[in-house]
Amino acid sequence: MIIKNFSDLISFAKKEPNPQLFLFLFAKAEAKNNAFKTNHSSGTIQPVMCVDKPTDELTTFEALIEEADRITKNWDFVFIGCLNASMDAEPHLTKMSNDVANGNDLSRYVILDREQRPVIVA
Repeated sequence: MIIKNFSDLISFAKKEPNPQLFLFLFAKAEAKNNAFKTNHSSGTIQPVMCVDKPTDELTTFEALIEEADRITKNWDFVFIGCLNASMDAEPHLTKMSNDVANGNDLSRYVILDREQRPVIVA
């Protein structure tokens, strides 16, 4: 299955034989020289907040954004991971946060901006 958007991601997770738990890490981008001028800008990404949610608590990307913004609007990207709902989310959220903060391999996460556009971090 090709995942084109947030709805596809939720649909894919609901087809898994075991209930899934989504992991969300919201992060803030800070550009070098205070401006992103091209598609290949450089800077840093800092974790802002994270949360886990079972699949049945998710509806739309817009609802997720609205919920996050009630806590803080100080974020630019959301990193998304998924795991079996029977697993403890806390160590995985900690790993996500460390991966983002330390510039580790982020290829295991779906990364979207506020407009639901995919983000590629190199």
